[in-house]
Amino acid sequence: MRIVLALIVLLAVSVAQAQEIQVVTEDTAYTYLEKGRVVGPATQHVRAALARSGFSDVRVDLYPWARAYAMALSQPNVLIYLIARTPEREDRFKWAGELMRIQYHLYKLAAREDIVVDSLDAARPYRVGVMRSDVRQHYLQRNGFAQLVESSGNEENFQKLLAGRVDLVPLPRGDVARLCARFEVDCRSVTPVLTLDALTVDLYMAFSLATDDAVVERLRLGYAALKAEGRLVAID
Repeated sequence: MRIVLALIVLLAVSVAQAQEIQVVTEDTAYTYLEKGRVVGPATQHVRAALARSGFSDVRVDLYPWARAYAMALSQPNVLIYLIARTPEREDRFKWAGELMRIQYHLYKLAAREDIVVDSLDAARPYRVGVMRSDVRQHYLQRNGFAQLVESSGNEENFQKLLAGRVDLVPLPRGDVARLCARFEVDCRSVTPVLTLDALTVDLYMAFSLATDDAVVERLRLGYAALKAEGRLVAID
């Protein structure tokens, strides 16, 4: 009887905790809306980890990055992904698991022969489109870029490049392919000019600081178990 009661209590706690968790992300090649539901390779990993950890009824919401980031900074029980783990962010979140590694490149319109970039210094005079509160914005600011044009998301940023409102945008290859398809643009019309090697980062799922450590540890253990069992396909 005691064992049965303990299991009932554990189940109740699990359900309550699952209901309390808010999961937030942004629109990328790895996290996107399909028929009103957030899907994508990274989302698949997160949903699997949550289910493996006993959080089976958690809703995933897609927001502009700045809003998702602000929620994870200020509210309890928020799980955010894909978030770059940087030294500046290390003590602002409780890190629950690495999802993938990503590399960014500066892109220009192929027709813009007037834009010549072979180094970070050479890129500095140009107008660069960035997402508000994103790791790319912070990196470029630290490196003296004064002409940063903020957008709320990848789509708006890419549209500014297509319209000539910015000269360069930092994007991973996966996002470029997805955005070209979404806006019915030949991907040969945009070209990478510089790889931002120093901005190669690991992307994680992380909880807000006000989240209970027990919740964080449950997700860590669940995700680690999935990886150890070989049940997750690597995200490219």
